[in-house]
Amino acid sequence: MTKRTAAKYKIDRRMGENIWGRPKSPVNRREYGPGQHGQRRKAKMSDFGLQLRAKQKLKGYYGDLTEKQFRRIYADAERVKGDTGENLVGLLERRLDAVIYRAKFVPTVFAARQFVNHGHVLVNGKRVNIPSYRVQEGDMIELRDRSKQLALVLEAVSLAERDVPDYLEVDHSKMTARFVRTPALADVPYPVQMEPNLVVEFYAMN
Repeated sequence: MTKRTAAKYKIDRRMGENIWGRPKSPVNRREYGPGQHGQRRKAKMSDFGLQLRAKQKLKGYYGDLTEKQFRRIYADAERVKGDTGENLVGLLERRLDAVIYRAKFVPTVFAARQFVNHGHVLVNGKRVNIPSYRVQEGDMIELRDRSKQLALVLEAVSLAERDVPDYLEVDHSKMTARFVRTPALADVPYPVQMEPNLVVEFYAMN
């Protein structure tokens, strides 16, 4: 098992939820946490605990972002007019690695980060190798010609477990995707319930 896969499964077990909806998640077999004390009866979680869990789950979903990265995105969400929780989700979904994952060009968000890093992606015809690059509405994202037949890409396109959301227009025959609009929370196909409002409360209190 690769280090990345192990980390992904550890996040699922720590959260007690299959946060990416993957069929092989260990949570599908047992919902308790990792380690020798994982099966202890769960105590009722405090408000702080619920807020922290919501933050860790959202951070984990987007490839286990560092606190520094996540805090910076949150600060940007706070500056934009409107609901901070909705803004936060919108900004997370505009990350280039998230768009590559949503478009089903790669099987996991972890693979998306590496894929972008390795220079396989063009945005409006220019190569971009920064996973956190913020895509704008109307941007055209495509894979480089030599990247379109990679086994990783062909595997992802055939995955039946998730669909492309309607805020992207994707053509898998050409391996292109257009970012149509910034989604609201209700538009994002999370396999589990995300609670950005609790993340807002967490940062407001701490």
